[in-house]
Amino acid sequence: MKVDMEKVTFSYSRDAFVLKDIDLVLDEPGLTCIIGPNGVGKSTLVKCINKLLIPTSGSIFLDETDVKSLNFKMLSKKIGFVPATTSDSFSMSVIDTVLMGRTPHKHLGSENEDLHIVYNILEDMNLTHLALRNNNELSAGQHQRVSIARGLAQEPDLLILDEPTANLDIRHQVMVIELLKKVAHENKITVLMISHDLNITAKYADKVIVMSTPGVIHSVGTPREVMNEDMIRYVYGMNSKILDMDGHLHIILGSAVSDDEMILLHRNECDYGN
Repeated sequence: MKVDMEKVTFSYSRDAFVLKDIDLVLDEPGLTCIIGPNGVGKSTLVKCINKLLIPTSGSIFLDETDVKSLNFKMLSKKIGFVPATTSDSFSMSVIDTVLMGRTPHKHLGSENEDLHIVYNILEDMNLTHLALRNNNELSAGQHQRVSIARGLAQEPDLLILDEPTANLDIRHQVMVIELLKKVAHENKITVLMISHDLNITAKYADKVIVMSTPGVIHSVGTPREVMNEDMIRYVYGMNSKILDMDGHLHIILGSAVSDDEMILLHRNECDYGN
């Protein structure tokens, strides 16, 4: 599925832009990570794509169809969304929760197929042993994995995840990211995720979208094309050292850039290719 954003702007007031004239095209399957510091509009960007927020101006197209013309039932067949946090503390079993992801595809006689898909996802997510446990009995990390499993069960063309590994330990972070990348390539879909982990992004992302303040896309490309010491210094205000280890970039963060130097960097924004 092709996602085409044209001059998308979003603001809560006339002078407070969260996104400003965003042009972005996603038309290749794979794992795409959105990175950038807090408050630059990453969550707002993805919420505009799935119509949870309506842009102040500009247009978003899914396969040349304006998102505004699609109702939420139609969107749910195309886009899956896993928020950063959910309020799913109700007394429902894990398997029933993940089955909710099959709702857009359910039809008479689909029960066996739906269960087969859900069982496979529970196994992939290492959740089989929790299948009959209630949501309100889960840890934060287990709860996050169930939310991701529900999004995968939806079998969307575009799966959007807002910080999907935020509550996971290191082992499960790697397991989830590897699974998402595998699903993206095997099923030829786009997995679009917000990430704050630069090293996971550098190792696993096929494409990286770098956002900088205020709601501007700084650069788009492969990790090697956009993740460099100048970008990290300008966007994050951090000095760093980037090493090439086993064919992957590894980022070692150093000291923070001073406030005066950050002001100077942003005054010379054109030198860093906005």
